Amino acid sequence: MPVRYLKIALVGFVSLMCLMYATQNVVNLDAAYGFVAGATSPADHRAYPSSFGPALSAPVLIWGSLAVIIGLEYAAGLLAAKGAWDLWLARRAPAETFNRVKTYAVLGTGMGVVVWFGLFAVIGGAYFQMWQTQLGSAALSGAFQFAMQCGLVLLFVSMTDG
Repeated sequence: MPVRYLKIALVGFVSLMCLMYATQNVVNLDAAYGFVAGATSPADHRAYPSSFGPALSAPVLIWGSLAVIIGLEYAAGLLAAKGAWDLWLARRAPAETFNRVKTYAVLGTGMGVVVWFGLFAVIGGAYFQMWQTQLGSAALSGAFQFAMQCGLVLLFVSMTDG
C-alpha cells in the first residue's frame, strides 16, 4: 500500500511541475518568446555555425513553437493530474484495477518526457544547436533534469502492482 501512495504523490508532483512551468511561461510570455527566438536562431553559434536546416526567424513560427511548448506542458500536467486522481480513487482496489487505471498517469509522465527530451533536447539541442549559447546550455541542463524526473516516475508508475 505505501508504494501506491508514493506513485500517486510522484504523479501529482509531475503534474504540478508541468502546470507550474507552463503557467510561468504564460506569466512571462515576452521572456518566453525571447528565449524561443534566441534558441531557434543561429546567433552566437561559433562552434557549429552552420546547420543542415533553416533557423526560425518569422515571428509567427516562433509564437507557434512557443504555443506548442506551453500547450504540451499543460497537456502533460493535466494528464498527470487526471492520472494521479485515478490512482487515488483506486488506491484500495485490487491490484488488477490499480494497474488498469494507470493510463493517464503514464500518458502525463510520458508527455513530460516528450516535452523536455523531445522538444528541448532533440529539437532544441540537436537541431537548433542551442547548447552553443549560455542560455541554451542552461535550458538543456534543466530539460535533462525534468525529462529524467518524468521518465523515472513513468518507469516507477508503470511497474506492475501485485
